[in-house]
Amino acid sequence: MATKKVTVTIPEDLLDEIRADAAERGLSAYVAEALRFKRDRDRLQELVGWLQEEHGPVTEDEHAAALDELEELDAEHERRRSAGKRNAGEAA
Repeated sequence: MATKKVTVTIPEDLLDEIRADAAERGLSAYVAEALRFKRDRDRLQELVGWLQEEHGPVTEDEHAAALDELEELDAEHERRRSAGKRNAGEAA
């Protein structure tokens, strides 16, 4: 994949935090991943706008149901991560 070097200005404290988090991947990979994530979120926001234009805004009940489902998914994700850590410890 072609790359291009650019210059950006980032608050120093944020840069320090990012460098600590990005240690193994490297700063460029971390920033590229963050930018892709932001671009994807922007596209999703655009889709939400289109859907709301077509179908109307999300109701409070629909919003609450979606939040409940996200909480269930987060709990399942945490259960699987915890199980994976336990299994990895047993293999060592």
